[in-house]
Amino acid sequence: MSVTAAMVKELRERTGAGMMDCKKALVEVDGDIEKAIEFLKEKGLAKAAKKAGRAAAEGLVRIAFSEDGKTASIVEVNSETDFVSKNEEFVTFVEGLAKLALTAENDDIEAFKAMAFEDSTVGEVLTALIAKIGENMSLRRIRKISGDVLTSYIHGGGRIGVIVAGAGEASDGNKEALKNVAMQVAAMNPQYISRDEISADELANIRNITLESALNDPFSLPKPILNELLDKAAAGVWGDEDSAVLQEKRADKSFNFNYLPNFISEEGKAKLAELAIADKANIFANKIFTGLVEGRVSKQLKDICLLDQVYVRAEDGKQTVAQYLGSVDKALSIPTIVRFEVGEGLEKKEENFAEEVAKQMAQ
Repeated sequence: MSVTAAMVKELRERTGAGMMDCKKALVEVDGDIEKAIEFLKEKGLAKAAKKAGRAAAEGLVRIAFSEDGKTASIVEVNSETDFVSKNEEFVTFVEGLAKLALTAENDDIEAFKAMAFEDSTVGEVLTALIAKIGENMSLRRIRKISGDVLTSYIHGGGRIGVIVAGAGEASDGNKEALKNVAMQVAAMNPQYISRDEISADELANIRNITLESALNDPFSLPKPILNELLDKAAAGVWGDEDSAVLQEKRADKSFNFNYLPNFISEEGKAKLAELAIADKANIFANKIFTGLVEGRVSKQLKDICLLDQVYVRAEDGKQTVAQYLGSVDKALSIPTIVRFEVGEGLEKKEENFAEEVAKQMAQ
């Protein structure tokens, strides 16, 4: 499969990696974007690869609650520009859809578009609004959840919307706690509520990426393993310049060895990584290396699992979200969270600002 400029652009936007690195990754995996992201992660080149992709499109997220407070719905409607997302008629339209979503049987967008709305259907009203405002819009997604106690949080005027469903007593204290957790979800964007939600295959994939990433960044390996690799590199693999640098820095007792990568050439670093990969079996069997990998995996899980995350308002800077909830009500649990961020995974239309203003004025 041929690699196109558009594919390279998408991969670069989703990972933050360099253009040539993205092109190489796509060639290696025959143009598969998701596999290319995994490839870049393993090579330590992906700076910001996220499950949802880069948030870029404009639009609005709105939330509605049933009268008894036991059901909540959330919708996202996208627009081409920020001008439209602040348009009063557009805002009213999205708020109306959020209320209508409370009555939807499921989260199917096409079925929702066919529902009755304002003496017509959702789809027809949307089409009419597009014609009136003169800008393309799309109803992207809806979600409805129920629970013993529900709270929500809207951030950035509607760019991020969060619903947290709690199982437990609907007390004021519990509602406040879940509201705080909703803010946490908005800020930290966890992928899971707890580690129990991560499948064995996903966990194995996280561990494998961590293993491969460590090999491709040998200077991050435990010192005993790194020193063995450096000895091999200096014994004929590296050029004279890198070998001389290593000898000089080892002889300097005041030198902080953590800075050694700053003095080694890019070619030298690449050859060191090749040595690590070639010695993969022995390194993987090393207990020190295994401990390092498990520590890194654990840290990743703390980042992506809500209950393991450090609570953003923790006074000691250590309390986890799970510990915070337990301090409020030990019987309170969180079975469901929903987080919509405007334009997740969509590419923003680039347009000259002056031209955009002129177009809006003309309309």
